[in-house]
Amino acid sequence: LRMARIHRGPGEPVHRLSISIDDAVSFLFGLRNRGSTFGIDRMKAFARLLGHPERQYPVIHVAGTNGKGSVCAMLEACFRANGFKTGLFTSPHLVRLGERIRVNGQAISDQEIVDCVEWMRSLADQSLLCSPELYPTFFEFVAAMAFHVFARDQVDVAIVETGLGGRLDATNIVEPVVSVITSIGLDHCDILGYDIASIAREKAGILKPHKPVVLGWLPEEAEAVVREIAADLECLVIETSRLQCMELPKTSLAGSFQRRNGAVSIATCELLRDHFALQMSKCRKALFEVKWPGRWQEIEVCGRTVILDATHNAEGCRCLEEHLMGLTEKPVVLAGTLGEDRANDLMEVVARYAREIRLLVPNQPRACSYESLEKAIPDEFSGKVTRSTIAGEFPPSASAETDDVPFVVTGSIYLLGEVLARIEGNNGQSPLAPLQDWV
Repeated sequence: LRMARIHRGPGEPVHRLSISIDDAVSFLFGLRNRGSTFGIDRMKAFARLLGHPERQYPVIHVAGTNGKGSVCAMLEACFRANGFKTGLFTSPHLVRLGERIRVNGQAISDQEIVDCVEWMRSLADQSLLCSPELYPTFFEFVAAMAFHVFARDQVDVAIVETGLGGRLDATNIVEPVVSVITSIGLDHCDILGYDIASIAREKAGILKPHKPVVLGWLPEEAEAVVREIAADLECLVIETSRLQCMELPKTSLAGSFQRRNGAVSIATCELLRDHFALQMSKCRKALFEVKWPGRWQEIEVCGRTVILDATHNAEGCRCLEEHLMGLTEKPVVLAGTLGEDRANDLMEVVARYAREIRLLVPNQPRACSYESLEKAIPDEFSGKVTRSTIAGEFPPSASAETDDVPFVVTGSIYLLGEVLARIEGNNGQSPLAPLQDWV
């Protein structure tokens, strides 16, 4: 065992024997196996043990059915372009756990994860082990880790994405300078509700008294719910879609919906311009520098164009259709998802544009089986359908392709993570690959 520098929150770092990254992973994996229990009581207790790091910097809190990750990435780029030291917390990750926690655009290292886990676990074991109902879950532990890292590194601003919903999400212990709701649609209905109004009420749970909220393009029913809650809390409401002076900005991310996300980001920056002395010209320029993997991301693998696009709900499928319509060649589509409803939405769109569909099953407990995916393909699809694997599609010693037909990998973001891990040479077996939220 080697000696490591362990950060102890507000106090001085000390030296002690360090655990390994494998030990840290095993511990976090065990928390994941305890499941996801929604509510913020555990998170409040854990944050109190850590000295409330989430209160040591301004926070922008972002929720939404779709687009919240992209908006977070855009906001982070805007603030960094203006010279601010930024913290960014998003989920899930694609390949490495550290991707969830970024300081100035850089993911934290394995050693930082080890240091945080060792110190934070010690505190939790001393104070919470005797109260299992208060011991943090996997997502809560990682969110708390992000809050600690941002405080330790003294960020000027943190952009924090909710994990699921808003009202009962672990991140909802923050007191933001502004809340953002990007979109509202039907997803995670078993947890958030089976109608737009119920889901809107859950998302609007991130609103705080007297703090403004910026809205993206919301259904009329959802907007009414959010405005009702905002009025009760005396929150200023900025609705991006109704700003007369707002033009949809171009961004480095493909799709008209990303231009809407860009507009939400710019509206948020405009709101905070005086508070942070933001130069809006730098914000708009920063939108051309945004990198957000897995969102119509084009890469080259052995001479072939491979496009990765996370599409995990009905609203996302509409965005996928826009992209597929713009291709000059019908693609080969590799698809896999979680949940039969999602499979039905995905395959309905894919079947209209694919020349061939290859089915993949992500390495997740809720992944759709080959049989379920096949059942979701419309009867009128006349192309070839095959069952495949990531290893089979991306062999380690593949020869260069000469065919210019694009491959589109779509569906679950966890599937995309496995594909990227495989392409990057991890054979889809990164030690951190299992550490996902499974939702």
